[in-house]
Amino acid sequence: MTAVLAATTLLLAAGCSSDDGEGSAGGGATPSGTTSRSASSPTEQAAEETPPAKGSVKVLRTVATGLDTPWGVAPLPDGDLLVSSRDKGTITRVDTETGRKTELGEVPGVSPAGEGGLLGLALSPDYASDHMVYAYFSSASDNRIVRMLYEEKKPSGEQLGAPDTVFKGIPKGFIHNGGRIAFGPDKMLYAGTGESGDTGLSQDKKSLGGKILRLTPEGEPAPGNPFPDSPVYSYGHRNVQGLAWDPEQRLFASEFGQDTWDELNAIKPGDNYGWPEAEGTSDDSGFHNPTAQWATDDASPSGIAYAEGSLWMAGLKGQRLWRIPLRGTEASADPQPFLKGEYGRLRTVVSAGGAKLWLVTSNTDGRGNPKDGDDRILEIQVS
Repeated sequence: MTAVLAATTLLLAAGCSSDDGEGSAGGGATPSGTTSRSASSPTEQAAEETPPAKGSVKVLRTVATGLDTPWGVAPLPDGDLLVSSRDKGTITRVDTETGRKTELGEVPGVSPAGEGGLLGLALSPDYASDHMVYAYFSSASDNRIVRMLYEEKKPSGEQLGAPDTVFKGIPKGFIHNGGRIAFGPDKMLYAGTGESGDTGLSQDKKSLGGKILRLTPEGEPAPGNPFPDSPVYSYGHRNVQGLAWDPEQRLFASEFGQDTWDELNAIKPGDNYGWPEAEGTSDDSGFHNPTAQWATDDASPSGIAYAEGSLWMAGLKGQRLWRIPLRGTEASADPQPFLKGEYGRLRTVVSAGGAKLWLVTSNTDGRGNPKDGDDRILEIQVS
């Protein structure tokens, strides 16, 4: 046991400044600690309307409180939300009108520790007919993706069917477990993974660590993936935490840096995003440079969502919501911060339709300072 505790301490101390948390101070080359890349292909992107350089955020209301280590969020067709508890291993339904919480049940096999546990959630693209909920979680041996039948008519606590494992073998660690999953416009399942603290996995295209994976709903490598018979869609990532698409069906992802730069990336199939050889912008043409980057104290990015011409990125250690206005796959202006320190650590942001977003805090994850002993969901309006 002493050896395990010692190893855990070393992992937490070793270059983990932006991984959910509170490590060494991050660097920053600009006063705001952010840089962005201006649009470089005006002819190609001219038809797209560029959002204003400055936006706004208005908190409309607190939807629900009393959440325990919330992580993944999946909006239901009727407007309610399914929310995972990382440490309890449960999924809860939140009524977005009343704030009422109903526990669906506990997901068997979840083994929470460190940054691992029950993480991302997603609804089947055929949810209206199959009522399947997908979840990414840390088991005793790996990170994996399962799907479960959600039976609303059953009693609270008994509404989740037995999990069917659709994909397994993703490297697991005390840190860097990735965890965000989402079905894309192509109805394929995308998963962001981490390198579990083993930096060598990110550049190894045969490893599932430090990647974005693209799968069929049954867990097979998706047709059209860049590498034959492989689920790997992009590589060279450190710890992917957010996935979102714009109206042109372009994929973006957020990921933790180490000591210098956190990143927002536009994802191109087959591209190498640099880790561990590059952190942030690189002069090496073999690496795909980020759309925007932040000093690690200012971000520790988690969930992202698209609304009103911009990507919105939740920050954990940075305790703020970032707006990144887009022109194509480039930032059209410098990222703009909102809500700095007002609600603590911010874990997940999800589209609520139009100019509204659901924003979920993360103050009970062991690295925050819980306010009133709980976490909450906010409804916000953005521009």
